[in-house]
Amino acid sequence: MGFTRSRQRRRRSSGRSSPPRGRRSWTSSPSREENAMSDNIIEVRDLVKVYNGNVRAVDGISFHVARGEVFGFLGPNGAGKSTTIKVLTTLLQKTSGHVTVDGIDLEKDPAAIRKIIGYASQEVSVDDDLSGRENLRLQCTFHHLRKTEAEARISEILKATGLEEAADRRAGTYSGGMRKRLDLATAIITRPKLLFLDEPTTGLDPQNRVAMWEYIQNLNKEGTTIFLTTQYMEEADRLADRLCIVDQGKIVAGGTPASLKAEIGADVIELALKENGETGVRARARVILEGVEGVQEIRDIEGGVMVFAKNGPSLVPEIVRSLDSANLPIAQLSLSSPSLDDVFVKHTGRKLRVEEVKAPSRMPFGMARRRRRM
Repeated sequence: MGFTRSRQRRRRSSGRSSPPRGRRSWTSSPSREENAMSDNIIEVRDLVKVYNGNVRAVDGISFHVARGEVFGFLGPNGAGKSTTIKVLTTLLQKTSGHVTVDGIDLEKDPAAIRKIIGYASQEVSVDDDLSGRENLRLQCTFHHLRKTEAEARISEILKATGLEEAADRRAGTYSGGMRKRLDLATAIITRPKLLFLDEPTTGLDPQNRVAMWEYIQNLNKEGTTIFLTTQYMEEADRLADRLCIVDQGKIVAGGTPASLKAEIGADVIELALKENGETGVRARARVILEGVEGVQEIRDIEGGVMVFAKNGPSLVPEIVRSLDSANLPIAQLSLSSPSLDDVFVKHTGRKLRVEEVKAPSRMPFGMARRRRRM
């Protein structure tokens, strides 16, 4: 598929490998040309965004995004993901900090940044009264594409997104998954070097979610660097070369999905405890479990506890016996290797709650026009 700028990208092996990291120190002062040649297409240092004088939606975060990678921002609603992406796409002004995108200083030349990026927000912003093809033609007009170039590009994108057969139907008749694909198509009409996706699969059913994942992976294989926010652990694990876990405006962990899970260095045993009419059941269970050799850490979760332990399979019988002898019967027990959910629990003390919506929300089309033209 040729819907991104043709550029050679290192091939991935079956296992994930870390993309090249930037080697420049934050204390250096490279020229714009040197910045543009950096391994990093985004560099963020000490970014802060404050609302209403005292709400720190983004609280001093620093990270980089390597060229050609899929970079994930994983966290719950309200963590600061969307605020960060809106700052990076020039839709919000930062309070403080330093940001460069493709070597361009965000504060000095936001217009130059807008020329090289694409952005698809959580809200689907297509005109329901126009067909899919007409929506794409409108975007081509906004970006001053010549007619022959525009028509070729539209045909290419419709085929790539599986919307060829529905291209001349009103977008208002599309399913949620089709609307999401059309919305994403409008964001890549100019073959952006860098694509921002804010919660790209929120509200989609599992089948459409997997289809969207495949589409995003194909975009990346063609050379587009992708920055996506998500609250889905599986999505981050499957798509991201590297990711940051964010909570309450701060980055609490970062790395490849594999390295983050490996940092736990233990099996995960999740215990749901039966109510026995006593108070402090969970506190008593913690005291008992702390005395079991091999238990490294215990975290409270809703309805029970999460135990991080070496050699989990061999430890389970001892845990069951210890709790049962203390009249603390187990309602349910699960044993697993570490997941990103477990990483989130370890760093924040709670599980990441996914807030689902029934279908992608819709943005009034007038707002969509302003967003796309930026």
